[in-house]
Amino acid sequence: MANKREKASDYRAGKRKDRNQRAGKRIPELGYYLIITDTKETEKNYFEGLRNTIPKELKDHLVIKVEKAKTTELVERAKELIDTESQYRIPWIVFDRDQVKDFDKIIQAAEKRDINAGWSNPCFEIWMYAYFGEMPVIRESYTCCNRFTEKFEKATKQRYLKNDKDIYRKLVQYGNEEKAIQIAERCYEKCIDDGKEKPSEMWPASMVHRLVDEIQKKIRKK
Repeated sequence: MANKREKASDYRAGKRKDRNQRAGKRIPELGYYLIITDTKETEKNYFEGLRNTIPKELKDHLVIKVEKAKTTELVERAKELIDTESQYRIPWIVFDRDQVKDFDKIIQAAEKRDINAGWSNPCFEIWMYAYFGEMPVIRESYTCCNRFTEKFEKATKQRYLKNDKDIYRKLVQYGNEEKAIQIAERCYEKCIDDGKEKPSEMWPASMVHRLVDEIQKKIRKK
């Protein structure tokens, strides 16, 4: 009886193991990134490419999992996945302004639930543009995609395909990721300085660079 009372006391005192430990899961030292993007292939291929560059010796320390969901369901899908292992994941939703009707509302909903929003305005290509030294002022996504295609093909001498599974490697090989991060941060800060308060009003802008920067800093630090 004494042993049972001690175990019950330990449980109430907060000495019980969390659900991840009880399930035999070990929390990765550098983090478990859960990246949920919409149905477009570009973002998914980009982050899977980034995941594949993690050094072999860090694979158990830094985990990146990419999930797909409809744009309107990104926040709810993220919430569903982190509810089961809230201490085990660092959630990010990644999506474009493009023609998304409730762009600002989705970002606000994510922030209220402690979910990071890696948005891009007007589209994900504006972030990839930065790898080649600039983020031009473009408001429409179709114009951005067309101009990025020209930029990419000129720099790489290869065709740009939105479903290219090797897109991340090519960007790093022919562009400069460190400068891309700096350019994206400057563009975002300029939007703030110009008095733009809503993400839908900010272009060119992207918050994807902060996710990439965070991951890369962890890799370099280790």
